[in-house]
Amino acid sequence: MEMREEAIKHLQELIRIKTVNPPGNETPAAEYVAEVLSQEGIEVKVVESAPGRGNVIARLRGQDDGGPLLLLSHLDVVPVEEAHWERNPFGGELVDGYIWGRGAVDTKQLTVMEMLCLIQAKREGLKLKRDIILAATADEEMGGKMGVKWLLDNHPELLACEYAINEGGGYGMEFAGHRYYVCDTAEKSPCWIKVRTKGRPGHASTPRGDNAVLKLAEALVRLGKARLPMHRTATVERFIRTIAADQKFPISWLLPLILNPFFEPFILKRLPDQERVAPIFRAILHNTATPTVLRAGQKTNVIPSEAEAEIDCRVLPGQTKESLLAEIRPYLGPDVEIEVLMEPEPFETHYETELFRIFQEVIAEEDPQGKVIPYMLPATTDSRFLAKRGVKVYGFAPMKYDPNCNFMELAHAHNERISVESLLFGVRVLYKVVKRFCA
Repeated sequence: MEMREEAIKHLQELIRIKTVNPPGNETPAAEYVAEVLSQEGIEVKVVESAPGRGNVIARLRGQDDGGPLLLLSHLDVVPVEEAHWERNPFGGELVDGYIWGRGAVDTKQLTVMEMLCLIQAKREGLKLKRDIILAATADEEMGGKMGVKWLLDNHPELLACEYAINEGGGYGMEFAGHRYYVCDTAEKSPCWIKVRTKGRPGHASTPRGDNAVLKLAEALVRLGKARLPMHRTATVERFIRTIAADQKFPISWLLPLILNPFFEPFILKRLPDQERVAPIFRAILHNTATPTVLRAGQKTNVIPSEAEAEIDCRVLPGQTKESLLAEIRPYLGPDVEIEVLMEPEPFETHYETELFRIFQEVIAEEDPQGKVIPYMLPATTDSRFLAKRGVKVYGFAPMKYDPNCNFMELAHAHNERISVESLLFGVRVLYKVVKRFCA
């Protein structure tokens, strides 16, 4: 079977296995991957963290001249609203050159790319200087506790590595006429909090000033309008300065001024494609706090004694829970109670490495108009668990730039899909990277 047919078939089959999380039920998908790899004579096992929560780990042995390379992806997917899809979200249909379905870009396509890397290396009989490990895991979409975190806590030897390639980057994007492939070398981390206000309860027919709902609303409005301080990181500075160097004057001169908190608001309003690009720049330069859940009262005619909200805060590398709370407390006010629901784990990986240079070399060969640059993911992935243990981990799931299918707009969205061209591009790029780094 040709690589094209294999890639299409495996992605279609994985999409058709429902691994919506919750509840996950990743074991059937893990067993599918294990069966495909075992038929090629590759060492592979499925490990469950709980019934139905399967993780598949495969390995090609090297000569131990270098630390192992881990190829990581996750098998679970987020829920769907089927009524809003143009096609069956679990049909894996191939239509006009695109494979449709939940997981097509997050991240069953990466599982297929990494499977085919191992298969091709095995078929070619590569003499490896380092082990190649594949791990397609459970539970990333709900925090990774039943997947990567569980494996590291209970079977750390299975994922022991020096370098890792995961999701979070690799996709093509265009900015002001230039094409870039972002490599996730840093990630913000969620620090979810709950805030609570209290007031005097009573009958709603007789309003009082001491109203918990109004106190909460006013605090959230202040927070929503807040401009939290700028925090520059090495990854973001390199990202911005690399893009600026490719631009013509005056953009080449103006763009680095985003790194100056005095000029940032002025520059962001004048960027090309401002509505799409400006929020990204703001997110990678600042801690953020976004109210998402509100709760107050049980009956329309009763003033409640308490009101609360949940806020999705995202913390930059180098920042902590304490520094975040110090930034947002003045906007919430002294009377608002704060409860931290999730401890942040941001990280930044150094990009001056052999593996990062290979990313750049291979992209230059496969897409001469493209350039790999370090990038900070405003969201978070399972990479944080590896980074915490000293692994040099990169988000690099190669997908060719497609103006009709923006990766960032399709992940977790309706009508998720990937072009066959982009899928095969990813297979070629990733295999070249693995071959050069490991053989």
